[in-house]
Amino acid sequence: MAVGIIAEYNPFHNGHKYHLDKIKRMYKNEEIILVLSGNFTQRGEPSIIDKWKKTEIAIKAGVDLVVELPFVFSTQSADFFSYGAVSILEKLKVNKLVFGSESDNIDDLITIAKCQVDNDDFEKLVKIYSKFGENYPTAVSKAVMDLTGKNVKAPNDLLGVSYIKTILKNSFNIKPICIKRTSDYHSTELKNISSATAIREALYSKNDITNSVPSFVLPYLNNLHFKDNYFNLLKYKIITDNDLSIYQTVDEGIDKKLKKVIKNCNTYDDVINEIKSKRYTYNKINRMLLHILVSFTKEMARKIKDIEYIRILGFNNNGQKYLNSIKKKVDIKILSKFERNCSKILDFELKTTEIYSLCESNQLYLVEEEYKNHLGGNKYDKN
Repeated sequence: MAVGIIAEYNPFHNGHKYHLDKIKRMYKNEEIILVLSGNFTQRGEPSIIDKWKKTEIAIKAGVDLVVELPFVFSTQSADFFSYGAVSILEKLKVNKLVFGSESDNIDDLITIAKCQVDNDDFEKLVKIYSKFGENYPTAVSKAVMDLTGKNVKAPNDLLGVSYIKTILKNSFNIKPICIKRTSDYHSTELKNISSATAIREALYSKNDITNSVPSFVLPYLNNLHFKDNYFNLLKYKIITDNDLSIYQTVDEGIDKKLKKVIKNCNTYDDVINEIKSKRYTYNKINRMLLHILVSFTKEMARKIKDIEYIRILGFNNNGQKYLNSIKKKVDIKILSKFERNCSKILDFELKTTEIYSLCESNQLYLVEEEYKNHLGGNKYDKN
């Protein structure tokens, strides 16, 4: 048996260490399997450090096996993000999923998830609230309140509900378990346990974050990737592309507005502030802009039905033993490096890596890493 976690580590901080250390105390004799977002995240932003650095950090922090959540899942809405990540854990025979939670009330989260999965009135209410101009997250929140009397708005609780919904809908043999989140997701205050948002903002402003991350993380925080590093590429794409509506999450009409405002914008936030509305949240616009940047189309998104392979990013000795013990039971390919003609999802992963690498001083480094065998030599093992 093994414990699963799902994370972006953007970047890994003291709160993540607290989470991992608590899991290791709770499940002393079980391997920890991490499904890790790669070079781009669910908020629609580039990870400030690349997936290989994040993998090394995770192994040093105590994770046993790290696998990749492909771009086509990791940069979409919470339900699709969750489906991809939890499906990978299920295929890897993980029987527990532990996640951070603001409320730390697993019973309430399960009740809310069951309401969304089993109650026929839920979707009807969501449609009604949407017709009255509410964005989707607000419509969902109001529908849940009407049906259960419970109100969950905090981001990790909402993501936790999505994890549980995936488990319920697919009858996965995975038990959801939550751990109290110890920081405010939206806070920009730097302290011992700070949000990843606060740490990213501090890094962008070149402020000291020494007390907010474990000391072993600090050497990795160089050559950082911020979304504005890609802004000129995005601006060029929006100006020159004749039809933006083909890209995932670009709704009808918003493409014309993007064309209109982009020429007077100099940063991502300039664009977001120009088109943000009650209907279009900050994160939704961020994801939309990313999908335009990398040419992730609606057609491709429609064709994605399931996880098609499992990509290993790294492991220690315990992770290798676990992988060897279950690999014959896994019904899809397990990959240690890029393999041509294996999956269109994997082909697209390479493309997004090539775009991500444009901000590297050595642009070939990340592309070359895709082709290396990361199962050989146990280079991540600290023992």
